[in-house]
Amino acid sequence: MEVAVTTNGVKTENSQTKINIDKAVRERYANGAQEQEAALCCPIDYDLKYLEVIPQEIIDRDYGCGDPSRYVQEGDTVLDLGSGTGKICYIISQMVGAKGKVIGVDVNSQMLALARGYQQEIADRIGYDNVEFRRGKIQDLRLDLDWADTFLKDNPITTAGDLLRLEEAMTEQKDKNPLIPNESVSLVVSNCVLNLVSDEHKKDLFAEIHRVLKNGSRVAISDIVSDEDVPEHLKNNQDLWSGCISGALREDDFLQQFADMGFYGIEIVKRDDVPWQTVEGIEFRSITITAYKGKEGPCLERNQAVIYRGPWKAVLDDDGHTLYRGERMAVCDKTFNIYQKAPYADDIIAIAPREEIPLTEAARFDCTKNARRNPRETKGLEYDKTELSDGPACGPDCC
Repeated sequence: MEVAVTTNGVKTENSQTKINIDKAVRERYANGAQEQEAALCCPIDYDLKYLEVIPQEIIDRDYGCGDPSRYVQEGDTVLDLGSGTGKICYIISQMVGAKGKVIGVDVNSQMLALARGYQQEIADRIGYDNVEFRRGKIQDLRLDLDWADTFLKDNPITTAGDLLRLEEAMTEQKDKNPLIPNESVSLVVSNCVLNLVSDEHKKDLFAEIHRVLKNGSRVAISDIVSDEDVPEHLKNNQDLWSGCISGALREDDFLQQFADMGFYGIEIVKRDDVPWQTVEGIEFRSITITAYKGKEGPCLERNQAVIYRGPWKAVLDDDGHTLYRGERMAVCDKTFNIYQKAPYADDIIAIAPREEIPLTEAARFDCTKNARRNPRETKGLEYDKTELSDGPACGPDCC
């Protein structure tokens, strides 16, 4: 069997033996909760003013590769996936303020115990308690594992019938009292944990992120990605997987996963130039992306137009609309409103019709076509106003 020695002396084998990813990750991070493990994190510069209220033990046992808290807004309801010792949660709790809320979800009991152990102390220091921690898998944000522990304690499994009753109870619990309800948060953040989810459950993970977000809300995700596909023999190394390496998605595929789930405005807001690790010539680096939810709904014709400012000659959005620089492009009401918000607003000139068409009277708009908008469609065919100015064309103060 061929053996290769990689960065940090990690050995990889060309073996087809499948590893238990959940078990490997759970055990490594349980150990990481007890003593600091430098190999699990990248150097990150957090705003020191938010760290002053956080105990050193939490800081020392925190593992990540970015700082998604930089994209938080006051009053947000934030879900932190893979919250670990809670450092990011406690940073964000100060940023969202007393009117905001932070929910940390982690599967690791040891990490959660450390995070919860300081909750009251930190709340006393900042003057309010807006953080809570829930136990669950980030690829299944419906199942409350603390509830499952209680159920199993009261209903131990000794027969196949008991197992069936557990499955029925879990289905009912997930449906009626999910760990994170549908459309209940305004921002999902994550710091280097999406890569810890097995490939077979990654689709579920991205679908769950989309499910729990309110319409019009967003994500800010820091994670490790690769510049090439990770070969199977590296995926079968539990040290590399639990070390945030083997489970990394290829950089472009990482963004495509969000697009496939219906997110728009997907943007790389930070990308490390220098790889964090290099294994067999494959570079693994940290990136942070933001994306938005809100494309759902009908496409309605209200005679609206947009002009792309430039500098590119043309751009293509996530729904297939091509915008040509300087030209009035016809868009539906939904797209018109989306373009006036982040991340598009600075690049778009929005042109509303002179006479608004009520939503109840709007016809269907065919968003599959890229059509220019004749100015008469927004001004009105009968519009014949004449208005001349004696002043300078550039305004009263420019000449």
